[in-house]
Amino acid sequence: MWEVAWRPGTWGGLAMRVGQVAFAGASIGVMASGTGFANYTAFCYLIASMGLQSLWSLGLACLDVYALTVKRDLNNALLVSLFVIGDWVTALLSFAASCSAGGVMVLFKRDVLFCRRMIFKNM
Repeated sequence: MWEVAWRPGTWGGLAMRVGQVAFAGASIGVMASGTGFANYTAFCYLIASMGLQSLWSLGLACLDVYALTVKRDLNNALLVSLFVIGDWVTALLSFAASCSAGGVMVLFKRDVLFCRRMIFKNM
């Protein structure tokens, strides 16, 4: 029987979770370093979703460390189903938050000046 790569309780799974924590932390750091980010709901939502992502991944990384330390197999159907559902929820939240933040940036870079030009053009 073949083993699934990056599954819980393996070195690959631990590396993936540590990478998720690192990238979520980097995303929080970049967003929080901007001036006035708290004035826009989309950016606050992105920070909140990345915070949830980092906490979820950190918890599963700790579980991977425990499983590797005591040589415990986490290939239980109920446990893996919980991981999958949690990953789906955090992935959807992260995707929605990044899309909304990207939409706000497109609005700022392109559409605000377009509307300003149209208003002054019609006057």
